[in-house]
Amino acid sequence: MNRVIRLGLAIAGLSFAGATFADSTLLNVSYDVTRELYKDINPAFQKVWQADPKNGVLTINQSHGGSSKQVLSVQNGLEADVVTMNQATDIDLLAKSGLVSTDWRKQFPNGAAPYSSTTVFLVRQGNPKNIKDWSDLIRPDVAVILANPKTSGNGRYAYLAAWGYAKKKFGSDEKAKEFTKNLLAHVPVLDAGGRGATTTFTQRGIGDVLITFENEAFLVDKEISDTKFDVIYPSISIQADAPVAIVNKVVDKKDTRAVAKAYLDFLYSPEAQEVIAKNYLRPRLASVAKKYNQQFKPIKLFTVEDVFGGWDKAQQTHFVDGGSFDQIYEKK
Repeated sequence: MNRVIRLGLAIAGLSFAGATFADSTLLNVSYDVTRELYKDINPAFQKVWQADPKNGVLTINQSHGGSSKQVLSVQNGLEADVVTMNQATDIDLLAKSGLVSTDWRKQFPNGAAPYSSTTVFLVRQGNPKNIKDWSDLIRPDVAVILANPKTSGNGRYAYLAAWGYAKKKFGSDEKAKEFTKNLLAHVPVLDAGGRGATTTFTQRGIGDVLITFENEAFLVDKEISDTKFDVIYPSISIQADAPVAIVNKVVDKKDTRAVAKAYLDFLYSPEAQEVIAKNYLRPRLASVAKKYNQQFKPIKLFTVEDVFGGWDKAQQTHFVDGGSFDQIYEKK
């Protein structure tokens, strides 16, 4: 795979040979908990891009929010050159709208997902409720915080991780539905996005455990405060691939396709993969993953395809209006 990535980057470089690019502006529309990642990625790419005298000055703007809301914003006219989301369904919706190529998964390595994460628990320092696994989240004394699965990819992964755990443990969707309903009964508030859920847990002091992406949990634990929270890995969780795509309608209108492609290609480079790992996201490049193997605890993972038959089926079963989530969640 490393050879494929290097080859892809080399081809990308050759395609720009002899071209001259004017000053340009990119908008990357992303999900809630990648703010810190792209604060580091963007200047690194700008430095690489502007080192070539043929390239003009590049400005990169960011937009972050609950993933479903972000997709709707792009559908409704927000001029994203690229989208960097946390689930394939979001980009598929843009493809169905004609904004993204239908074969977007084939345009970059690893199914167009340059990094991944998983769902873990963040608890208060010392783990006072002794939370170790999914089964602990339905105890009477435990209050759970997660983002709204109807508006947030972070929330959808949390919901599906809980359902998948219960299905594997109890052997049926019926039992998994019962378990997930019980878990949701312990959720006092649903925020629209992952960062909002983090704020509810860490700043408002609500809940005993936050279910969130691994990178968000580590960001809170290691960078926001290393004295107030602990990260807990459950016995099993879900693999969360983070796909990316070029928004054709926008880059063709703005004449930014070349720089947009170079930006997403850059995410697979050793330099960017290092930044990705430092931001607690799991890199694809084997050499970087090996370097950070002590940071990412081994955990048994399942995929959406394994347990739910793919994102389209999961969306239709669980998250459409009237789906399983609506059936089992009682608004507080």
